[in-house]
Amino acid sequence: MVKEKLKIIKGDITTMAVDAVVNAANTSLLSGGGVDGAIHRAAGPELLEECKSLNGCATGSAKLTKGYRLPARYIIHAVGPVWRGGAKGEPQLLASCYETCLELALQYEIKTIAFPAISCGVYGYPISQAAVIAMKEIADFLEQHDQIEMVYFVCFDDSAYDAYHHALDSLNHD
Repeated sequence: MVKEKLKIIKGDITTMAVDAVVNAANTSLLSGGGVDGAIHRAAGPELLEECKSLNGCATGSAKLTKGYRLPARYIIHAVGPVWRGGAKGEPQLLASCYETCLELALQYEIKTIAFPAISCGVYGYPISQAAVIAMKEIADFLEQHDQIEMVYFVCFDDSAYDAYHHALDSLNHD
């Protein structure tokens, strides 16, 4: 049942017509590179103005803004950890990112949500490990909360797409 709510696609997260897209943000919440820069460019300058008012965000947490010019109603800005070898709390911080995003989704009655590969760009988190964490956290959450109807994993390239499919295949959920 949970696996039916998980969909992996290759594409551009800024074009997703969902209730919320997740931004792989930095702690300042001000526009950076990769997914963050693309979301800020697509959403327009109003997003940066709202982000300035949020006073940043801690690693492992997330904050919500309007979607502005995106098809999505909201943007959830999640700050993943920088990869430092895996022994500095990175797995727990990454898991916390996903959990915080999903808690915000419940709070704002978000039914459909699209995630990028948080921390897997310039932050250097190995995609195969990050995909397993993402898939497990989201599947566990969906087992406990049925309000979320669909979760999309939007992959920018083939390696991410393959890693997320492998992680989905390894899930023990029905």
